[in-house]
Amino acid sequence: MTHIKVTVDGTTYEDDVEPRLLLAHYLRDRLGLTGTPIGCDTSNCGACTVDLDGATAKSCSVLAVQADGGEVTTVQGLARDGEWTPLQRAFHEQHGLQCGYCTPGMIMAARDLLRENPHPTSEEVRQALEGNLCRCTGYQNIVRAVLAASAPQAGSGQQVTEEATA
Repeated sequence: MTHIKVTVDGTTYEDDVEPRLLLAHYLRDRLGLTGTPIGCDTSNCGACTVDLDGATAKSCSVLAVQADGGEVTTVQGLARDGEWTPLQRAFHEQHGLQCGYCTPGMIMAARDLLRENPHPTSEEVRQALEGNLCRCTGYQNIVRAVLAASAPQAGSGQQVTEEATA
C-alpha cells in the first residue's frame, strides 16, 4: 500500500491505496464521487475526464498515486453553493446531453478549452472535444452549449444560432 494525500473538489483526503489503483476508481469507490463515470477503462471515450493540477486528465489512465500531493476537480466540484457554472447551465439550456453519460467529461474538457480560449470558434470547440465520445448525439447541441457558455452573457438563456455552429 502507498500513502497518498490528494485534494478533491476542495477537500483533502489521506488514504492508503494499492499502487495500481486508477484515479477513476479511487474517486468513485473510495470517495463516492460517482459523477465521474467510467466509460471504457482505456482512455478512449473521455467520460472520466477530470481536472488534475490545472489540466484535464482521463482519470481511467492516471493512477491514484500519481495524484499524490495534487488537486483534482471533478464535475461534482464545479457548482458553488448549489449554483451551476455558466458552462453547466449552457449544457442544460442548449440540450447538450441526451443520456448524460459523456456529459461530465464533455463539461470538463470544455472547461479546459474555455480557460485557454474564452471565445472559441465552432471548429475550435470540436477540436477540443475530439477526445470525448458521445454515442447519443450528433454533437451539435454540445458545441452550441460550449459556444453559449463562451458568450458575454453566458448562461442567460440565449440561443446559439445554427450559423454559429456550422
